[in-house]
Amino acid sequence: MHLFSNPAWLTSFRFDYARYEDVPESIFEAINRDLDRVQSKTPTVSILIAAYNEEINILRCVASLAKQRTQFPFEIIIVDNNSTDNTQKLLRQLRLKSYFQPIQGSGPARQLAQEKASGTYALMADADCLYPESWVEKMTAALSQKGVVCVYGRYSFISEPGFPRWKLTLLESMKDAVAEFRHLKRPYLNAYGMSMGYVLEYGLKVGIIMTRFRGEDGRLCLDLMPYGTVKQVRSHKARIWTAPRSLQRTGTFGQALVERVWKELSWQFSLYFSKRQPTDLDDPKFAKKTTPTSTSDTYESV
Repeated sequence: MHLFSNPAWLTSFRFDYARYEDVPESIFEAINRDLDRVQSKTPTVSILIAAYNEEINILRCVASLAKQRTQFPFEIIIVDNNSTDNTQKLLRQLRLKSYFQPIQGSGPARQLAQEKASGTYALMADADCLYPESWVEKMTAALSQKGVVCVYGRYSFISEPGFPRWKLTLLESMKDAVAEFRHLKRPYLNAYGMSMGYVLEYGLKVGIIMTRFRGEDGRLCLDLMPYGTVKQVRSHKARIWTAPRSLQRTGTFGQALVERVWKELSWQFSLYFSKRQPTDLDDPKFAKKTTPTSTSDTYESV
């Protein structure tokens, strides 16, 4: 844990640009050199990313993924989910596979991404997250173990004014403790698309929810469980980092903390001890799925 400051490696991907037009060509050239170095035409792993209006965030995300150090050959696939900003223009500047999904929602975007994947394993990533250089290695090493069908990792928040690291560390420690408790009975509640992996064959078999709901990632994990075990990747070397946007939407750090504690004590705590099946719950994470097919258009594939 980084108690008082963000990890130093994050500064390499700061990219303080407001718009796609502000990004100098030299940045694209440097990232593309790294992409050419790390990506494989015969990947074992396909990294799947859904992007909606993330024109600068996606640049940071890809730059961090292009610095991966791993024995597992991989490819990066990004699906523009009907963005209204310059996400599409930016993707065309990067030497990776990118597609367009007009059906709105992370589920449809991720379903298209896995349909286009060539790897044995799929790793889900989020466009607004940064990935340490060991992320692919640690996640895939766990996923490739016998009997494992799905894995998920942990995440931390990048400190910003009003959200200092020591407070975020407190929140993250509580979050990690809750994750251990969840994992005992309902591990799919810990599976988030920002850091999650699965065996692609089974992902294609069960499909990803094609309706516009948050929680398609947990539902995918739940549907994969009949095919194997779910493993938690606890290594700090696989811990990803994201901006505290979800906390800031609540208000202050104190307000965000109270909201999350109350949520855990109210509906999630009772859920752990409920005899009801998850699909009976009135919760988007377990919403009824539609047929896992997609109508989609490709705008670029490199």
